[in-house]
Amino acid sequence: MFGLFKKEEFKIVAPVDGELIPLAEVADGVFSEKIMGDGFAVIPANGEVCAPLSGTAETVFPTGHAVGIKSKDGIECIVHIGLETVELNGEGFHPLIQQGAKVKAGEPIVNFDKEALEQKGYKLTTMVVFPSGYEHAFDLGKRTVASGETLVS
Repeated sequence: MFGLFKKEEFKIVAPVDGELIPLAEVADGVFSEKIMGDGFAVIPANGEVCAPLSGTAETVFPTGHAVGIKSKDGIECIVHIGLETVELNGEGFHPLIQQGAKVKAGEPIVNFDKEALEQKGYKLTTMVVFPSGYEHAFDLGKRTVASGETLVS
């Protein structure tokens, strides 16, 4: 009962199972040069993407390749699945939430057909960037991570 009003601890989790890499290693200057903000990337092992933080889905792109989430503390992040995947116009992407949905860190938000998209030649590196409102040094190294694994707390 006393835990009922306990403040939820802020954390950022891995959005997908895979290989964590620094943004500097992403093969797209918009991300590697941190034009959209600092963050990290994961080369996915599967096609299930989870929310990297708890908050509200401020934007769910109609193409399904990106989701913007804002925490209750005003921290904004963008989850962007793949490089140049916007040109697919939603093919292979299946958003699991709608704009305005409340999400918890680690909750599935998008599924994508990894094999089909890779066969078409798309790199599916999934970036998590923070365009404003969050200052953190994302020196997380390179390693294998599990979806929902805490990276920053």
